[in-house]
Amino acid sequence: MSERESMEYDVVVVGAGPAGLAAAIRLKQLASERGQEISVCVLEKGSEVGAHILSGAVMDPRALTELIPDWKEKGAPLDTEVTEDKFLFLSEKGARATPGWLLPDCFRNHGNYIVRLGNVTRWLGEQAEALGVDLFPGFAAAEILYTDGGAVKGVATGDMGVARDGTHTDNYQPGMELLARYTIFAEGSRGQLGRQLIERYKLDAGRDPQSYGIGIKEMWEVDPSQSQPGLVVHTAGWPLDSDTYGGSFLYHLPNNIVAVGLVVGLDYANPWLSPFEEFQRYKTHPAIRPTFEGGKRIAYGARSLTAGGLLSVPKLCFPGGVLVGCEAGVLNASRIKGSHSAIKTGALAAEAAFDALAAGRSHDELVAYPAAFEASWLHAELNKARNFKQWFKKGRTIATLMTGVEQWLLKGKMPWTIHRTKPDHACLQPAAECARIDYPKPDGKLTFDRLSSVFISNTNHDENEPIHLTLKDPSVPVAVNLAKYGGPEARYCPAGVYEFVKTDTGEDKLQINAQNCVHCKTCDIKDPTQNIVWVAPQGGEGPVYNGM
Repeated sequence: MSERESMEYDVVVVGAGPAGLAAAIRLKQLASERGQEISVCVLEKGSEVGAHILSGAVMDPRALTELIPDWKEKGAPLDTEVTEDKFLFLSEKGARATPGWLLPDCFRNHGNYIVRLGNVTRWLGEQAEALGVDLFPGFAAAEILYTDGGAVKGVATGDMGVARDGTHTDNYQPGMELLARYTIFAEGSRGQLGRQLIERYKLDAGRDPQSYGIGIKEMWEVDPSQSQPGLVVHTAGWPLDSDTYGGSFLYHLPNNIVAVGLVVGLDYANPWLSPFEEFQRYKTHPAIRPTFEGGKRIAYGARSLTAGGLLSVPKLCFPGGVLVGCEAGVLNASRIKGSHSAIKTGALAAEAAFDALAAGRSHDELVAYPAAFEASWLHAELNKARNFKQWFKKGRTIATLMTGVEQWLLKGKMPWTIHRTKPDHACLQPAAECARIDYPKPDGKLTFDRLSSVFISNTNHDENEPIHLTLKDPSVPVAVNLAKYGGPEARYCPAGVYEFVKTDTGEDKLQINAQNCVHCKTCDIKDPTQNIVWVAPQGGEGPVYNGM
């Protein structure tokens, strides 16, 4: 057994997304302002900073301006200010636009920017490195390290060069221990380590169950006649039924680039539903199709998002560490925005950690962080939207009406709170009780299949490494999921990872094509038996998104 080497830091950050990088930047800023030395490292499982970042994205620059007031002068890639907002309600053939004066504030994007969040993240990484942060892309944090007293004392990266059968190849390298006085977890939605921390420290006690969505996105180079840089279009309605939460976005960037995507709430009931096929179908709508005719699809990806809102935010601190960003569930689903809240929580956590370090503390609870969050503009913003997701369990008509009442009429100052009691995986109905959905075959021009889509996500995994989509009980997929729910993993996965195939003896078997995985975490969330557990593969693997 090889001994793992270790490195010591004041603060270790897990995840180089907007939240993790904001935390690292803020720590170094404070150290510089106070004339103190502080060591900070950031681990990133993607092959480079930004490789695994996928978001719409319209960005509210408020938190970035607080963190880096001169971001414009420093060349932050926020170049496309929103010029027009449209909101459409789609029926199968028609589209009804909401008059501008009726749009609630949450759908008004004046002063916000359409961005490629991967590019913004890469720029944040450059700012962090310029301040002296150690950035380690290609290293996946695979294990939490604890003190004898049960506090987090850092993380270990995964071993490299392990074969599928568990033996060590010639390229074997043991993981490294990164020890810290405080560890900031910023893995994004449904983080592998964050999930363990929430369970171990019961951080979700007294909170509503968390709720998630899957966002499926493509980038297109469109005909110049269809390009309107600065235009933001959101839709609700078709192709989703009235009981399924979700909606689309269509954002016009410069250079004839359009970002298009569909978000589907993972609390949907019908196991025959396929978010991937719903998205392909969406593009064929008469109000949407013209944008893409004569264009070319240039990128594809998918990612879960943590959408439960304020009522599902877990306790943010525990001995030795904190949760920030989408790991903490601070996305504002009503505004369809999370990057500003990620940056804000990262900065608030950094301020609490810096003060604790300056006082000579370590491995205790940074209680100043949740206190600062509760006193912040972000908490006030999330509180205004606290009922948004819950209304959709009562159907789209009631949800639309009540969102209008709460956000347009009452400006978010409603005297009531609605709670949710069921986690997403418990919402699936037995297949026999649900209507089958027949999806049209892809045409290869406007609509596509999963495998051609995964190909342009630049996803890669070593085919000989251990499968990172683990099963607690290998018999469950066939005995329960296939028998009762019609094998929903073959449909909810947007990358063709899960297939039910026949063995030589004619029996059903779940085949896991782990090399296709785009790290969206949908299986970990939606599996009705919670039998699938997503763990990080070797560092540097997965998709390589180019500014998604």
